[in-house]
Amino acid sequence: MKSFPIWLLCAATILSITGEAQSVTKITARGLHSLFLKSDGSLWAVGDNGNGQLGDGSTDNGNYNTNRPEQIVATNITAIAAGFYHSLFLKIGGSLWAMGDNFYGELGDGTFNNTNRPEQIVATNVTAIAAGDFHSLFLKNDGSLWAMGNNGNGQLGDGTNDNGNFYTNRSEQIVATNVTAIAAGGNHSLFLKSDGGLWAMGDNGYGGLGDGTFNSTNRPEQIVATNVTAIAAGYDHSLFLKSDGSLWVMGYNTDGQLGDGSFNNTNRPEQIVATNVTAIAAGEYHSLFLKNDGSLWAMGNNSAGQLGDGTYNNTNRPEQIVAGNVTAIAAGFGHSLFIKSDGSLWAMGDNANGQLGDGTFINTNRPEQIVAGIPGFNQIFGQLMGDGNMRLSFVGIAGTNYALDRCFNLSSSNWVPQLTNPAGAGGVLVFTNVPNMATNNFWRIRSVP
Repeated sequence: MKSFPIWLLCAATILSITGEAQSVTKITARGLHSLFLKSDGSLWAVGDNGNGQLGDGSTDNGNYNTNRPEQIVATNITAIAAGFYHSLFLKIGGSLWAMGDNFYGELGDGTFNNTNRPEQIVATNVTAIAAGDFHSLFLKNDGSLWAMGNNGNGQLGDGTNDNGNFYTNRSEQIVATNVTAIAAGGNHSLFLKSDGGLWAMGDNGYGGLGDGTFNSTNRPEQIVATNVTAIAAGYDHSLFLKSDGSLWVMGYNTDGQLGDGSFNNTNRPEQIVATNVTAIAAGEYHSLFLKNDGSLWAMGNNSAGQLGDGTYNNTNRPEQIVAGNVTAIAAGFGHSLFIKSDGSLWAMGDNANGQLGDGTFINTNRPEQIVAGIPGFNQIFGQLMGDGNMRLSFVGIAGTNYALDRCFNLSSSNWVPQLTNPAGAGGVLVFTNVPNMATNNFWRIRSVP
């Protein structure tokens, strides 16, 4: 698990204790709706709901959209994924839940019936989820990869797509072990193995698989042998990061979404940024990435303002949108989301279905704040107690384990583990430790597996 930013506190410092405020911690977007989690583990949704993908139970008067975030589940959500017209989420314990469009069986419930309420698909042991336009992928804790839904281009990777039977409404195992990450595009799928190898299957008409051909495949094939650390899949293009922080791309590029300075498709991975990239997101025809200084960069289609640069002009080169403090990104069909380090949620682009969540149906080409942040999010707050102890409080992510480390001199820091505790339902964690004023203790709190 990636550590949060480290904040240091001298033992002599006295600060106020945080309350149980709720920040935005995770975001996802694919089609015309958006999902996000708050630090209390609650799931929120906004945008298009014509197929029940928001999961709020509404089907009345044909008014299926909402332009304000609404809470769908109150607690215990750990992961989210948005398809074009369906949604997936995980609960604590590894149960998989789904709602929305099920025409191709992408919910995996054994039917082809849509649902506007979350239904449990797998009871336990699911660790990661991904939603393509009309197919779904998930991982179990044994490293196995499972898939369901549309398979017309072989995107499930099960070796079939013949006789017109292009879909399955029950999850099927595709790879037995060693899968560590997944991404689902329009009609193709990507995954990583524990050795850092990148694998792909499905539609390859524009080279999105990166295998040097334009031939689709219904079996996983290895694209890169090692050192891949993150993946993202758009409609017909793909992004990945290597362990050196370099950004690589392949596939459809008519709108400049590869960021290579051209509008030419490519069927081989090409390097766009040499170093310092930390996160990636692929929309239908645009791409986003973060650098290690917290800056947000974008390229590709901008017809609805989804790049957030103040114009509606496409660009085939990465351009900086926000200079710093961005921690997470997500890209939908024509809109983009990001989180700042204070836990605030921001959005830009297409809003015809209310997917930005700003209370209007008006597009915007500049980032606007949707959910306010919390001062001190991810920071330590301390109070010197009457018995000589120091009480340290922290607002993080509900259910996440955090470790308290101590050192005595920052000029040659030697961090010594003290305690490990899980954050509570509101994301609040409290440690109590004994300071040694003579040695001037310092503490840090970090997330741990």
